[in-house]
Amino acid sequence: MLRRQCAALVAWIALSACTGGTTAFAPLPAGGHHVLFIGNSLTYVNDLPGTLAGLAAAAGDTIRTTTVAFPDYALEDHLAQGDAARAIAVGGWQYVVMQQGPSAVEANRQNLIQKTIAFDAQVRAAGGRSALYSVWPQSVNIADFPRSIASYKMAADAVHGLFLPVGSAWQAAWARDPALSLYQGDGLHPTGIATYLAAAVMFERITGKDARTLPGGAVVGGATLSASTATVRLLQDAAHDANAQFPVP
Repeated sequence: MLRRQCAALVAWIALSACTGGTTAFAPLPAGGHHVLFIGNSLTYVNDLPGTLAGLAAAAGDTIRTTTVAFPDYALEDHLAQGDAARAIAVGGWQYVVMQQGPSAVEANRQNLIQKTIAFDAQVRAAGGRSALYSVWPQSVNIADFPRSIASYKMAADAVHGLFLPVGSAWQAAWARDPALSLYQGDGLHPTGIATYLAAAVMFERITGKDARTLPGGAVVGGATLSASTATVRLLQDAAHDANAQFPVP
């Protein structure tokens, strides 16, 4: 994944983390679903956590989020850096959503599973449940979709966690319209509609409400996208179908 300067991080990433300092985390306000995100630029580009919170608000629900995400980080980097552990220890989380790269290569798959297990002990001690945000491979490795999806499903199963099948939702969306632009020009990061798709998957999984009942406009990172109502409905359908492939245990 492309490395970026600390200045490129969105406001909720503390600058102290770039300089070796530590970040203090406070409990979220009471009410709603409390979700902690631990990841990298596939989480913070387009502000996926904020987009998820906005989707919930549009549906009359509440999802409150906190994020610990740095460029090019894997879960092992978060374990070493420490901010993620400090955020988990605050407690009150319903879910702790974790992601790294596609993890299709066997060594990376095993690393994902092992580090998920390590984090899960912390998550459970804080009273939460681990959730695995299944990401997508780079466009040059598009054939790796099945292995990447399987890696994240295996990690979720290893800790009896919640599987968030975003990679599968990309496939479901392309099955409906192969011309959908889900990759940015770098062949890695999500476009606005791809971030909306990820948020729709998570909204349905976390709230239990059908993504197909969401409004017909897409708001990502606080900005309204120019996507047509038909495209937004397609994305909602794809999110629902992806979740239906993997029933919640």
